[in-house]
Amino acid sequence: MRPSAAEGEAARLAGVSWPLLLVEDDDGDAFLVSALLEEVSAPVEVTRVRTVAEAVLRTQSTACVLLDLGLPDSEGLSALDRLLSIDGGAPVVVLTGLVDEHRGAEAVAAGAQDYLVKGQVDGRDLVRAVRYAIERERADTAARALRESELRADEKARLERGLLPRPLMDDATLEHRTRYRPGHRQALLGGDFYDMVSTRDGTVHVLLGDVCGHGPDEAALGVSLRIAWRTLVLAGVPDADRLGFLQEVLVSEREHDEIFATVCALAIAPDRRSLRMTLAGHPPPALLSPRVTALPGDVVGPALGILDELVSDEVTVELGEQWALLLATDGLLEGRDGPGGEPLGWEGVLPEVVDLWPESGPDDLLDALIDRVEERNGGPLTDDVALLLLQRVLPA
Repeated sequence: MRPSAAEGEAARLAGVSWPLLLVEDDDGDAFLVSALLEEVSAPVEVTRVRTVAEAVLRTQSTACVLLDLGLPDSEGLSALDRLLSIDGGAPVVVLTGLVDEHRGAEAVAAGAQDYLVKGQVDGRDLVRAVRYAIERERADTAARALRESELRADEKARLERGLLPRPLMDDATLEHRTRYRPGHRQALLGGDFYDMVSTRDGTVHVLLGDVCGHGPDEAALGVSLRIAWRTLVLAGVPDADRLGFLQEVLVSEREHDEIFATVCALAIAPDRRSLRMTLAGHPPPALLSPRVTALPGDVVGPALGILDELVSDEVTVELGEQWALLLATDGLLEGRDGPGGEPLGWEGVLPEVVDLWPESGPDDLLDALIDRVEERNGGPLTDDVALLLLQRVLPA
C-alpha cells in the first residue's frame, strides 16, 4: 500500500524512506532532482533509470514515478502511456522543460497526477507534488473500489429478485418465510432459487432448486430455471412434464457439461391436506408440524443435467389440517458436525429444529437454525443455504 502524506512524515521521523522512481536520461537533471530532495530531507529513497523499458520493470515496486518525457526510447506521451497501462502501477508526476511546458498539461489530461517544470521548483514543491500524487492515487483507488462494491451490491440485488421472487399465491391460510445465506458469507448469491405459484384449480406449486457452483453465472442460470418453471406452471404444463423442460433449459444455458441442478417440486392439494412431491437430486423437505420428521427421501431421482433422459418419481404425502414444512438446499444439510466431521443431514439438523421450534417462532427460526448449524460446523458453511418455511395456519 502506498503512503499517505501523514505516513510519509511518520516515515521520515522514523528514518524510513518511501521508494521513488526517477526516469531521467540526463545526468545533470537527475543530480538536480536528487539534490532538491536531499535539501529538504524528503522521506524518499530514489532509484534512477534512464529508459522507459527499465521503468516498466520497476513501477509496481515504487510509491511514485518522476518521469522525464524526453527519453531516448519514447516519443511524445508514449512513455506516460506505457507506465499508466501497467496494472497496479504507481502514480506519475511528469517533468518537463520550460520550452515544452505545454506537454505537462497534456500529460495531466492523459492521466499523470501532476507536472513540474525543471528549474522552476524547489525541494518543497517537489516533495509536495509527490505526496499529493500518492494521495490522489489512493483516493482514486478507494473511489474505484467503492464503485465496484456498489456495482456488486446492485448485481446482487438484481440476482436476488430473480432467484427469490414474490410468490404468486392468494391463500390467506398459507404463510411463508425465506432466508438466503451465501456460502463463506461471500458477497454474491449462488445458484439457489425458489418460487411459489397457485393455479386456478387451487393447487399451490412450490419449487426449491440449487445450481451447482457459486457466482453470477450460476445465479443467472438459477434465475433462468426459476422463470422457466413459473412460466410452465402458469401455462398449465402438467407436473410430470415440467422437470423435463427445465432440464432442456439447463442444458441449453449452462456453460459446461458438468453443471447440474437439483430440484424439489411440490404440488399442495387445493384442500391443503396433502401434497405431491418430486425430487431431482434434492433432499426432501422436513415436516415441522404436527410432528418433526423428514419426508420420504427414497424417491430421489437424478439431478437435472446428469442423464440425457430425465428419470423422476412422484410421491404423495398426507399433511393433515394444520402443518408446517421446511424446505432446504443441501448447503444446510451438508454442514459438518465439527471440523472434519460427517455431514449432518436431516438427522443432525432436526434435533436443532426441535430445540428451536416453536418457541423461537417462525420469524426467528430460519436465522437461528442457520446459526446453530454454522456453530456446529465450526464456522460459515461451505455452500449457499436457501430455506423456505411454509406453514398452514387456520383462522382462530
